[in-house]
Amino acid sequence: MVGMLTDNGSAYTARETRIFARQLGLKPCFKPIRNLQANGISEAFVHTIKRDSVSVSPLPDAHTALILLTGLIEDYNEHQPHSGLKMRSPREHRAMGSTTA
Repeated sequence: MVGMLTDNGSAYTARETRIFARQLGLKPCFKPIRNLQANGISEAFVHTIKRDSVSVSPLPDAHTALILLTGLIEDYNEHQPHSGLKMRSPREHRAMGSTTA
């Protein structure tokens, strides 16, 4: 199950939002309060997805966007090299047992 990392705002912690996320196959996850590193990581991920794919792909409806997003996340984790991970994908980095870049 894919996690949906958000802050602890009331819109994200609301029961209805958590139920909706689970219906989409997402596991609601909340970052620790005042965790600046998590903020930066989350914002960098969203920026990368927007820059590399969403802004150049046609999104006629929400269903198409969700399907596209699933593929984008898979590509981001499986294939896309990250400079902070010595040009490895996140899964390659984790598979090597690395805890630091």
